[in-house]
Amino acid sequence: MEQDIREVLFSEEYLAEVVQEMGRKISEDYKGKNLLLVSVLKGSVVFMADLMRAITIPCSIDFMSVSSYGSGTKTSGVVRILKDLDVELSGKDLLLVEDILDSGMTLSYIREMLQQRNPSSIRLCTLFDKPERRTADIQADYSGLQVPDEFIVGYGLDYDEKYRNLPYVGILKPEVYSK
Repeated sequence: MEQDIREVLFSEEYLAEVVQEMGRKISEDYKGKNLLLVSVLKGSVVFMADLMRAITIPCSIDFMSVSSYGSGTKTSGVVRILKDLDVELSGKDLLLVEDILDSGMTLSYIREMLQQRNPSSIRLCTLFDKPERRTADIQADYSGLQVPDEFIVGYGLDYDEKYRNLPYVGILKPEVYSK
């Protein structure tokens, strides 16, 4: 896997610092609220695990699985719900946790769908923001790092279900995904 990485963007240590700071801010903002973290699988699972440990107030968690990419490198524009939430949202302060905010189409669709279930609030949290690729009118309420318009992998991010287990985030060599 290492030989497929052109450049390391963010080290494991730096990612840990960023996630700790995000957890501190979320803990402050949600003090006294009914916080529900919702991980958008599969990419956000690593971030979600670290983020929930960085949050110092009571919270609950749930998971959604959606698909808009298939095995390609660009979103198809069609969002499919593969696994819906297990909990009722009414009265919950929902924080959608995503690995990367790219086109924004997936998060925009999920947010609209979940808003109809009457949560007390919905906010968006992403570790990586790629504003150059945004096509939907959406912004993260909590954003860790802005990334260049490159294909990045590691720390949960994948290409064709590979590289998620890298502890850092790196730029994938174009020859790997343009075959």
